[in-house]
Amino acid sequence: MIRSTLFAFALVASTSAVAQTKAQAPAPAPTAGEADKKIPKADVVANADKEFAEVDTNKDGKMSRTEIETFQRGIAVEMATARNKAVFAALDADNNGQLSAAEFAKLNSGTPKVDPSNVLRIDTNKDGQVSLAEHRSATLATFTQFDTNKDGALTAAEVKAARDK
Repeated sequence: MIRSTLFAFALVASTSAVAQTKAQAPAPAPTAGEADKKIPKADVVANADKEFAEVDTNKDGKMSRTEIETFQRGIAVEMATARNKAVFAALDADNNGQLSAAEFAKLNSGTPKVDPSNVLRIDTNKDGQVSLAEHRSATLATFTQFDTNKDGALTAAEVKAARDK
């Protein structure tokens, strides 16, 4: 539901590298029913806490630069693997599961870049790590910014409007 980007709400305002990593492709336009669906603040906070826990692998209550880089690298590998499979399928014109020299020559590879510095912008005490409190504070600040009608819930339209800014 909300999981389309890591820290989707917490870090969009700070142009999070993690969000950029997971959101390489533009989000599809919401359907008519999704456009009106509201996402309560409690769900956003719960999702942000869950995502924080995924990054905080040593469970010390902080996201270190190393943990952020490792998480982003994992996302980059997943994206690269999916991209490679799609590229292979597109290049394999004769669908024989192998690339001929001519098919292979069409390959244009690239590697996703990993930069945790944008995530670390929410490190308010500048200790090089993001605590749960810092993460939650950024999440709530962004939620408040996105919730333009101040009803305590986000709609797809509000999120889209915020992303388009």
